[in-house]
Amino acid sequence: MHELTVSPWASLAYLVAGVCFILALRGLSSPASSQRGNRFGIIGMTIAVVTTLVTHVPFVQHALVADTGPAIVVRSIDWTTVVEILAAIGVGAAIGLVTARRIAMTAMPQLVAAFHSLVGLAAVLVGVAAYLNPQAFGISDLVIPLIGQPFAVIHPVSRIELGLGVAIGAITFSGSVIAFLKLNGNMGGKPIMLPGRHVINLALLAAILGLIAYFVTDQAPWIFWTVVILSFVIGFLLIVPIGGADMPVVVSMLNSYSGWAAAAMGFTLHNSAMIITGALVGSSGAILSYIMCRAMNRSFISVIAGGFGASDAAAGSGGSAVDRPWKRGSAEDAAFLMSQAEQVIIVPGYGMAVAQAQHVLREMGDKLKAEGVRVKYAIHPVAGRMPGHMNVLLAEANVPYDDVFELEDINSEFAQTDVAFVIGANDVTNPAAKTDKSSPIYGMPVLDVEKAKTVLFIKRSMGGVGYAGVDNELFYRDNTMMLLADAKKMVEDIVKALD
Repeated sequence: MHELTVSPWASLAYLVAGVCFILALRGLSSPASSQRGNRFGIIGMTIAVVTTLVTHVPFVQHALVADTGPAIVVRSIDWTTVVEILAAIGVGAAIGLVTARRIAMTAMPQLVAAFHSLVGLAAVLVGVAAYLNPQAFGISDLVIPLIGQPFAVIHPVSRIELGLGVAIGAITFSGSVIAFLKLNGNMGGKPIMLPGRHVINLALLAAILGLIAYFVTDQAPWIFWTVVILSFVIGFLLIVPIGGADMPVVVSMLNSYSGWAAAAMGFTLHNSAMIITGALVGSSGAILSYIMCRAMNRSFISVIAGGFGASDAAAGSGGSAVDRPWKRGSAEDAAFLMSQAEQVIIVPGYGMAVAQAQHVLREMGDKLKAEGVRVKYAIHPVAGRMPGHMNVLLAEANVPYDDVFELEDINSEFAQTDVAFVIGANDVTNPAAKTDKSSPIYGMPVLDVEKAKTVLFIKRSMGGVGYAGVDNELFYRDNTMMLLADAKKMVEDIVKALD
């Protein structure tokens, strides 16, 4: 059995952990304070985990039979269970440590999606355990009928918590798996438009909510398991129609879902730390998703409804690169043009992350500054494949925070800029987003790099297209010079040419 009574000291510890989580979110809002935010998060999670372990120590009961008098019941710590718990924590910590040390920055988006799937699956498993053994979670009353075996009746409020928890958790799991497959390249980045998807999604959502409402009056197994299965299905259907250009929004949206799933399970477990943490993650993820949708000129409701606003025509547009005339340049050409410029704006993208070119890019920027060139970095809100991807890479390379600007702060400067240096940023620099209504990225605000006097664009070859599956008409502009090579190798050659 487990001690479910939470002491005032435990409540205070959970409150301190909650404050640490709030400070962590505040710190993570800026690259300059992100390390401090991470430390607060680690401290808060350590306090929460230790408090939970201490207040839920497993006990076993032993009946000591004396020669005279009644038997004495003695409680002692169940050390076998304690060892199992600590072993599980150790295994998880080892996996997390090895993963964190080995994972490449280019794989961070799919790693985040994988973590979200684990949170969702954990919520489902906790809900299943609570449904199968509600007395262990303190969410039921034991009914002893006149005839038949005793059975547990789950409290009505707990049934709502269980239903919502497993539903949100299952949606998070299956949706995150699809997001992982898309980000990892196992699935294409184009939207997959199923016939009648809107009707199917609405019908499934109505069925899930209706069954959860019915679950309050009847805790039959078929109701519970149907909710779980339908939730897994709708999670899949919601993410499949969302294209590659919107995947950063999907990542933050799934982050929000995982938070709400954790909060719902916190009510089931009577754990205030999980409720606080889940609510913080859920609300912050939802706010971030909304902000990103505004930055991309996307409807928030359309995205979370599974590409509700997307059209089948948009899904099929784009395709392979267009065979049109273009200009090719060399590292020496690029070095000369930038060394003669008054201002250079560097636009990093996922191609920089793939090539791990952030360090040599910073070295190039330093050399240009030494020659009197103003150097700035322009970051699109969805550059890369997760929120803040480029900011993290530039911070890793020790690029000064004062040199990094967001889209709305720097877009007006391109018209007065001598050279825009684009390194692997395709979709977020594509002028078609402003002119081509048939494009899947139409309406998304992009960096106005085409307004610079000269655009230097690093790309491996002219044969590929962006992650959204759209060719970039910027390649064929008169003021664009294509630098075809591996991004890191090209920047290294430019640095040598500057010397």
